[in-house]
This record gives sequence, structure tokens and C-alpha cells, in this order.
Amino acid sequence: MPSPLSVDLRERVVAAVAAGASCHRVAARFGISVSSASRWSQRFRHEGQLASKPMGGDHTSKRVEAHAGLILATSEQEPRLFLRELRDRLAEQGIQTSTSGLSRFFARHGISWKRGRHTQLSRSVWT
Repeated sequence: MPSPLSVDLRERVVAAVAAGASCHRVAARFGISVSSASRWSQRFRHEGQLASKPMGGDHTSKRVEAHAGLILATSEQEPRLFLRELRDRLAEQGIQTSTSGLSRFFARHGISWKRGRHTQLSRSVWT
């Protein structure tokens, strides 16, 4: 993924557009895309920001975290649910997520699905 362009370049582009030049002319002058010149100018007018927005990272965990109470309550009431079953129960209540999203949710909250020492093994005799 390419790195964001410098704040200095953004300042010069926004200043040129504010001085009355068109986004097409400014883009050709500074060697950037027309859409970048337009977006930077618009963002500066509305928000007063020139710095680039954060890149990468998790964009979906906020949606799952918004329903953390319901997810944790459901998993405590029925601790033997598989992630796909929990996903389906949440979908019935209008919460769309994936099994991998639920897995990351439980990892963030320090909850594991491993059996404890006192849980009976699936087979009773070693072969």
C-alpha cells in the first residue's frame, strides 16, 4: 500500500485551489489526480484538516463491539454454542457478523473456547 502524500504538498494544492485555480489545472501542475485535489480541498473547507486519514486497521470491530453485552450474555447463557450457531442467533436479532469476527471479538475480550481440565474427553479409553 502506498504511503500518503506529504502535508506540504497538500497545503500547496489546497492553497492553489483556494486562490481560484481549477482542480484539473492544480492536479496537472502538482502531478496528482484530480480527485485527490478535489477531496483535499473539500475536506479542508469542511473539516479544516490537511493531514491524511489513518490507513489500514480494523474497520468492523466497532460494529461487533456495539453489541458486546448481547454477545457476552448469549455466550454465557449457552456456553456450548459453536461460533456459527452464535452468529446465526445474532443474525436472527438483526446483528450481522462473521464467525471470524466473533472469534476476534472473543480473543479481544480474553475468552477462549478450550476445554477445562475437568471436562470429559470425547473418548473414554486411550487406544
